[in-house]
Amino acid sequence: MSHPSGNLDKSVISVVNVGKSYSRSGQKLSVLANLNFEAGAAQTIAITGPSGSGKSTLLGLLAGLDEPETGTIRMDGVDLTNMSQAGLASFRAKTVGIVFQQFHLLQTLTALENVSLPLEIAGNKAAEAEAISRLEAVGLGTRANHLPSQLSGGECQRVAIARALVVRPKILLADEPSGNLDAKTGEHVTDLLFDLVRKDGTTLILVTHNEELAKRCDHRYQLRDGQLHRML
Repeated sequence: MSHPSGNLDKSVISVVNVGKSYSRSGQKLSVLANLNFEAGAAQTIAITGPSGSGKSTLLGLLAGLDEPETGTIRMDGVDLTNMSQAGLASFRAKTVGIVFQQFHLLQTLTALENVSLPLEIAGNKAAEAEAISRLEAVGLGTRANHLPSQLSGGECQRVAIARALVVRPKILLADEPSGNLDAKTGEHVTDLLFDLVRKDGTTLILVTHNEELAKRCDHRYQLRDGQLHRML
C-alpha cells in the first residue's frame, strides 16, 4: 500500500499520559487514565471497546472539543493542551476532519452548501468547485442541490464524508460512521471512506463497534479500563 505522505515515523498524533474524568451523582468517574498513544502519517487506526469505555471522549479530546485533565495531546506537531478556543477552532478547520454517526448536516443547506461551508469559512475562493469535486468523489455529483431531507441515510453520510475531507485534512476522526446505516450501505460508505483517506494520505482514527471494520485498519486498539490495548 502506498502512503502519499511519505514518512511514517513522524507522529501526526501524540497522546502522552492523558487523563479524563467526569462527575456523576457526586462521584468522580475516571474515563481515561494515563493514556498513551501515537499515530503516524497516513496510518488507519481503529479503536474499539464497550459502550461507556471512553471512545467518544477520546475522539473529543483529539478534536480539541474537550480538554484533558492531565497529560498532553499533540496533533500535527501542535500542542492542543493550552490553546485558546479560537486557536483550536482555526486548527480544526485546517487540519482535522470529523465524521459523526449522526451525520450532523445542516438541514436548511443543500449537499453542495454543506460541503462547501468549511472552505467558505476559510475564505477559499474556489469553495464551490472543490465541493463539487468532493461530491463527485463520493458519487453524489447529481445530488448536489438536494437537501439532507431529500437524501437517504447513506447519501447523507457520504455528504458528511465529503464535507470532512473537502479541506484535505491531515487527520480524520470518524465516530461510528456506519452505525446508523444498514449493513450493505454501511459497507459501501466505509469502502469509500478508506479509499479516499488512502488516496489523500490522511491519518484516520476510526471508532467502531464493528470488528470486521476494525480489521481493515493498519492497527487496532481496544479501549478498556481507561487504557488503549494494542490488538494483534
